[in-house]
Amino acid sequence: MENEERLQRIKAGAFLASIAGISAVVGFSTTLSAAKKTDPKFFSKGLHGGADLADAGAILALRALGWGTLYAIAGTSCMCYGIYKLSGAKNLKDFRIKMGNLLPALPKNNPPQSRTEFSGLNDLLTYISEDYGKKKGT
Repeated sequence: MENEERLQRIKAGAFLASIAGISAVVGFSTTLSAAKKTDPKFFSKGLHGGADLADAGAILALRALGWGTLYAIAGTSCMCYGIYKLSGAKNLKDFRIKMGNLLPALPKNNPPQSRTEFSGLNDLLTYISEDYGKKKGT
């Protein structure tokens, strides 16, 4: 029974990995062919390389990183501010109390039910791998 479940998980993982790989190849080739159709001269120039073209790519990448960072920070800030305003809180203490009542409470782990100290990363990973298959409460 356990071997069948493991085999099923391996098959499912292989299926998802193959679908993701095929999707990546199809998406990349579609984008590549669209770029070639748009400007074949510039496309062939990019394949042969050039110092000026490499510099332009680096500048484009830095500009994209800058805009992406700006959008991420602005989007997260707007979302947090929106949640704060929608909650109707007057100050941060009031917001903390409202969110504490709205969100589920985390159970206390005192005293700890499992190990909390590890000698290193190998010890932690060994503990996790041994604990993974065990049923809770047995």
